[in-house]
Amino acid sequence: MGLDIRWPIGLMFSLIGLMMVIYGVVTGSNTEMYARSLNTNVNLYWGLLLVGFGAFMLIMAWKGGKPDQTGDKK
Repeated sequence: MGLDIRWPIGLMFSLIGLMMVIYGVVTGSNTEMYARSLNTNVNLYWGLLLVGFGAFMLIMAWKGGKPDQTGDKK
């Protein structure tokens, strides 16, 4: 079984985070939208956090490597 769960998790968080960052940038000047969150662009900040976590998972999956024939990591 060679599936590393970090690849799909990293891709999912990165893509959703990227969509939230784009939405936060596009709607950043709308003061009515962010009045309930004390004028904080929560879409932008949470999107950046999700992109960071997704990138971390992708890096860990890439650095993880595959086991060789003896079962040891390369």
